[in-house]
Amino acid sequence: MTRSRRETGKIGLDFPRSPSDAVRGAIAFWRLVDRRNFLHGSFAVGAFALPTTRWLAVPAAAAAAAAVPPAEHHGARRVGQGELDELWEAVEDARIWDSKFGGGNWKASSVTVCLRDRAAPMLQGSCSEKVRQDLLRVTAELSRVVGWSAFDNGQHDAAQRYLIQALAMARAAGDVQVGAYVLSTMSLSAFLRGHPSEAVDMAEGAYERAKRVASPKVLSFAKLAQARAHARAGEGSDATAALLTAERHLAGATGDDPAWMNYYTPERIATDATEIHRDLGATAAALDWGRQAAAMSPGRYTRAVGIRLAVEAATHLRAGDREQGLDAGRRSVDLLAEVRSARAHGYVHDLTATLAPHRSDPEVDAFIAYAERQLAA
Repeated sequence: MTRSRRETGKIGLDFPRSPSDAVRGAIAFWRLVDRRNFLHGSFAVGAFALPTTRWLAVPAAAAAAAAVPPAEHHGARRVGQGELDELWEAVEDARIWDSKFGGGNWKASSVTVCLRDRAAPMLQGSCSEKVRQDLLRVTAELSRVVGWSAFDNGQHDAAQRYLIQALAMARAAGDVQVGAYVLSTMSLSAFLRGHPSEAVDMAEGAYERAKRVASPKVLSFAKLAQARAHARAGEGSDATAALLTAERHLAGATGDDPAWMNYYTPERIATDATEIHRDLGATAAALDWGRQAAAMSPGRYTRAVGIRLAVEAATHLRAGDREQGLDAGRRSVDLLAEVRSARAHGYVHDLTATLAPHRSDPEVDAFIAYAERQLAA
């Protein structure tokens, strides 16, 4: 094994107790590694065990308070609100591009560079304690966005490392709310990789740790992640209960939620609820939720709408409605052909695999050929 491979083997998987050690570890990871180093790595749900346990065992706020940082941090460069605004703008731009064009779009790589070349030097700069905490929050979200984009693009090993470092930054910031959001994202990645039981634990832990301090949208997101994991495990009553709680929290949102939750709307819950009920075999409920989700803009949320249409197509076909199933499938393909997302394309591949035994039907054969041609790239 070469020295470089030994160095990358564990980098990004550590989760130090000390906030200062966590920051140093994250900086080393962002500087030495890019997503291409992990193109062939696999997802290991066990890698989330220590970060999750340590984050839940010691509240993030207490971890930061225990460090008793000085009122002023000294470094080579001065960091102020302008630099923070620049990083938050990068977060929002990356989120929009990810939703429209998938985790394989070029903007995802630019955010990786932003972490390495902009955020990392700022963390070693000079700033007030308030700016320091905000800087840790925004780097947590930057690392989360990069991690989710990597996961969406099928780079699961890299995704885990970025998500772990995002949780470490949230803990270093002493921000339970940001940590809950990151942990809920980790839960989504776990259930999507076939580990619904572990995903339930992470989402439920995120909710319980944050329920007295987080905003309604963050709490709703955690419960939605939990509902999706329960549904994938076939736990209908638990999935329904978690989904109802997610709806209740979202309905109670007052407008004071963090700006990075602006995308989280009733249509987003309805989109995920469509898949939840598909997984539970509740055909009528899945299609009803799909109708409620139809208001989501395909121009901005291209990937989410394309996935929902693929789920609806599978649901129609399961109900014996071939015509509507193929129509929804074609609309899904048309949207997802513009998206670089291994995860989203996987929904269409699952659909064509289900239809493959029926290729003797000319319409089915035409649809499968169309999907293969449009998503070939």
